[in-house]
Amino acid sequence: MTRPTPLSRETFKVFRPLQTRWADNDIYGHMNNVVHYALFDTAINGWLVDKGLLDPVRGETIGLVVETGCHYFAELAFPDLIDAGIGVERIGTSSVVYCIGLFRDEDSTAAAQGRFVHVYVDRRGRRPRPLDPHWRETLEGALI
Repeated sequence: MTRPTPLSRETFKVFRPLQTRWADNDIYGHMNNVVHYALFDTAINGWLVDKGLLDPVRGETIGLVVETGCHYFAELAFPDLIDAGIGVERIGTSSVVYCIGLFRDEDSTAAAQGRFVHVYVDRRGRRPRPLDPHWRETLEGALI
């Protein structure tokens, strides 16, 4: 497996600011790896809510994570401020492959970058639901 190089800020068109928390640091003095995944989820779903695409409480469509991954390049820790770069690698019929870069403070390259694959389904039946035109238009604006 070839190790990727960290992506730069210029790769991304969409950013969400995130604040690390005191409890994010582990016994080794840096942000625990599980926190990276929580930040990925927070960045993507926060963006979708802001764009009016996702209503996590009452919406008919919800996203289920079917694949994740993360590469770590530099330590993150509280009290770092993080800019989460959000990119879309691929848009399927009912699925989206997201790329997320976590940038510490003003760093130009990602300290960590992840991949999330969401399949959008009907809330009740949990069956895949095709993305409507508004979703597609918004997601296309974040293609990398």
